[in-house]
Amino acid sequence: MQILFLNENFVILETFIVAFMITYISIPPLIEVAHAKNLYDVPNGRTSHEKITPTLGGIAILSGFIISSMIFVQIVQIPYIQYVLAGSLIIFFIGLKDDIIGLSPLKKFIGEIIAAGIIIDMGGVRLSSLHGFAGIGTLSYVSGDFLSLFVIVAIINAFNLIDGIDGLSSGVGILASLAFGIWFFLVGELQLAVLAVALIGALLAFFRFNFFSRKNKIFMGDIGSLLVGFILSIFAIKFNELNHGALVNSPYYIKAAPAVSIGILIIPIFDTVRVMLIRMARGISPFKPDKRHVHHYLLEITGSHRKATLILLFVNLCFIVISFWLAFIRISELIIILLAIASVLTYLTYVLVKRHRKKYAPGNFVADTD
Repeated sequence: MQILFLNENFVILETFIVAFMITYISIPPLIEVAHAKNLYDVPNGRTSHEKITPTLGGIAILSGFIISSMIFVQIVQIPYIQYVLAGSLIIFFIGLKDDIIGLSPLKKFIGEIIAAGIIIDMGGVRLSSLHGFAGIGTLSYVSGDFLSLFVIVAIINAFNLIDGIDGLSSGVGILASLAFGIWFFLVGELQLAVLAVALIGALLAFFRFNFFSRKNKIFMGDIGSLLVGFILSIFAIKFNELNHGALVNSPYYIKAAPAVSIGILIIPIFDTVRVMLIRMARGISPFKPDKRHVHHYLLEITGSHRKATLILLFVNLCFIVISFWLAFIRISELIIILLAIASVLTYLTYVLVKRHRKKYAPGNFVADTD
């Protein structure tokens, strides 16, 4: 038993190192290619950056994740991995086209549905129960399919929408993968833990360039944000499914698994829903970009990408801790607590923004991209 534990730790460590190194080594050449081919994110009225920046970081993230996964994941124990990779490649091509020449929201949406459909219907990664939430237990095959499709597409787009300041999308992805990965490891789901660590390693290497570097700064682009959302949606579904049935008697059983999933992904989920509701209330398309996201508010208040990102990552970490701490209560109760805290924090942020705007004349704000 002790030897097995040591071997598992060794595989986890190897996966992390390989994913990190592949991504880390890949980024400088990608930056050179971006400079040579003029593949930049050009600042405009709705972006929060002031300098042109390469947007090919998602290619490095995908490379680190896929290669390390293929080396260390035991395919026999996780047969749906081929569909995870197939879906990831579809997401890659969607993001690549959008990053280079642009892609209409409809075509992007269709591509996301195809990727989600592969992992749901061919890979069998689907939700089969709501764990008693709203009085609903086991789901029918069709309703489980549609709910799983909604969850995957929603999380994909949520991560795409929060990718507006340095380090936020990758940072939240690291925290969420760490939370899911530790739990997978504790309950003996080593292959899922390896996938989580592969994503962590790739994202940490990217985070180093995106968050800290000035000379070699790079964005993950749609390739990266869509991929992170896709993989994390799979983790969320598996987290909920493993807490339904087989692990009821496990010491690591999570009674309020759906609510805990929301807590782990609270930043992208809550902020996306909030912004879309505001847009619809104003008669605007929910998909029309604007600067009403919480990260835009914090950027305006702090004047710094780093400060805004670190604040949000700390808040996300607190929500993860609260979610697992209160995982024994009813799902509806935990969801209400999480949404209430998120609403209060968002309202306080908005109040601070209004005060900031009164103090400083509109148009004088210049973001510090330290």
